[in-house]
Amino acid sequence: MKFIVLALAMGSAAAFAPMRAPAARTAVQMSAAEDGAKATAAALAAALAMGAMAPPAQAITAAERAQLSYLQVKGTGLANRCSTAVGGDSLEVKSGAQIVDLCLEPKAFFVEESVQTKQGVTKTEFVSTKLMTRQTYTLDGISGPVKVNGGKIQFDEADGIDYAATTVQLPGGDRVPFLFTVKDLVAKGAKDGSAFKPGYEFGGKFVVPSYRTGLFLDPKGRGMATGYDMAQALPALQSGEEEAELFNENNKKFDVLDGSIEFEVQAVNKDESEMSGVFVSAQPSDTDMGGKEAKKLLLKGVFYAKLDQ
Repeated sequence: MKFIVLALAMGSAAAFAPMRAPAARTAVQMSAAEDGAKATAAALAAALAMGAMAPPAQAITAAERAQLSYLQVKGTGLANRCSTAVGGDSLEVKSGAQIVDLCLEPKAFFVEESVQTKQGVTKTEFVSTKLMTRQTYTLDGISGPVKVNGGKIQFDEADGIDYAATTVQLPGGDRVPFLFTVKDLVAKGAKDGSAFKPGYEFGGKFVVPSYRTGLFLDPKGRGMATGYDMAQALPALQSGEEEAELFNENNKKFDVLDGSIEFEVQAVNKDESEMSGVFVSAQPSDTDMGGKEAKKLLLKGVFYAKLDQ
């Protein structure tokens, strides 16, 4: 109705002109329109595939990964994923052998917390957490000698990207930072044997360095190698009360704690001299350089490794 009144005010007779039937399209025009619609649908499908609704990256073998270029891997999440071996063979460990390209990818993170049940009973259990770190938490390129010691396989971690600063969030909102690592790992077979095969289990202990370094300063300017000795300086030192109460906060230290990990081989490819499987790791969280108690973490994930011999 508004358009009709506007047309009358402007004295336009064209507003009441009869509508003409659209001209018939030729076969060429119809074909072009169909091609355009198909191209639009294809572009939309590609946009959805690359967008937030994209499914997670699927398992990929090392041979398939080697065929991809940098641009094909960039932005897909594959750089943060471990390869997968395919096969049910066995790998005999020979003298002078080394495990190379060991990759560990956590899939689930749990933190030990005190939980109150509906009956009012407080118990300690591992609760599921939400990962806050971007896709930089996978350990990769780890290597070290592997041998048969006392009838069992033994692997000594020596080099590689063997630590990753990671943060998870508890259901209540508290965040727990920790250093995911397998530094100085000495893993031994659970049973006698000199070959990696599906079902073979091995594991051992490792060290967990401090999440912070000696040059880190807390919000009060306190640090281990630099910064202030305490938050309130001389008045606190004279009274002695604050020093006793906040001793752990003021006395920064580089904590080195212990962790343990267990592996289970699930697939072995003898032709490629590779294997993959699952792992479970238990380690402590960050202590804020001695300022708080470490929490216990439980990590479950997958691993991949090649045997060089």
